[in-house]
Amino acid sequence: MLKACVNGARRMGEHPALPVGAVDVARDVLAVVAAGADAVHLHVKDERGDDTLDGPTLDTVLTAVRRSAPGVPIGVTTGAWALPDPDLRVAAVRSWGGLTARPDFASVNWHEEGADRVAAALLEIGVGVEAGLWHADGVRAWLASPYRDRCLRVLVELPGGLGAVAAEDEAARLLEMIGTHGDVLLHGEDESAWPALRMAGRLGLSTRIGLEDVLVLPDGRPAADNAELVRTARRLLEKA
Repeated sequence: MLKACVNGARRMGEHPALPVGAVDVARDVLAVVAAGADAVHLHVKDERGDDTLDGPTLDTVLTAVRRSAPGVPIGVTTGAWALPDPDLRVAAVRSWGGLTARPDFASVNWHEEGADRVAAALLEIGVGVEAGLWHADGVRAWLASPYRDRCLRVLVELPGGLGAVAAEDEAARLLEMIGTHGDVLLHGEDESAWPALRMAGRLGLSTRIGLEDVLVLPDGRPAADNAELVRTARRLLEKA
């Protein structure tokens, strides 16, 4: 599976093609699917461009996306930066159960406080859980979780600042810790994004690409938009 991550926590000024509002996000989802994406991960933004878990805002964005690209699997974030208080974060997720449009899945970062409770809330309302594992401590917390075997997939998320060799070494270390538990999606951030995607292709793992993860093409040129990143990724995966 190749997933497109169309915006992430990035701010509007970081890239001219970054989709923020409902109309732009819906248009971008249609474009990345046409470019070869199998699924989409998006962050819902408030009027200031900040990530939000607000139910009505989520409903507005997902309704527009469903109309633009019906049938495409759509996921969102539950990142603690959007709502740091675990109690409020759990309450926000539970409120999604009453929405007209709900995500198919949502990522839960297992190093964050309240991860088990957020996962439980998602499962209660019928939303799949993706386990976001950023480092060894996150993997250990997830392996000890009672919800480990109920996750839809595992996201091995490499940090930026790693060269190709270091990125592959870190990925190998985390994959060894995870073992055979769950379907794995491997991806990186900035410098590690393209090395992670190539490694995922060689290993037959799911992966993702988009302006959330990287703003440039493998040769360092700025990417025009998410669709160009997805087309480039699809070509690299076919070679792998």
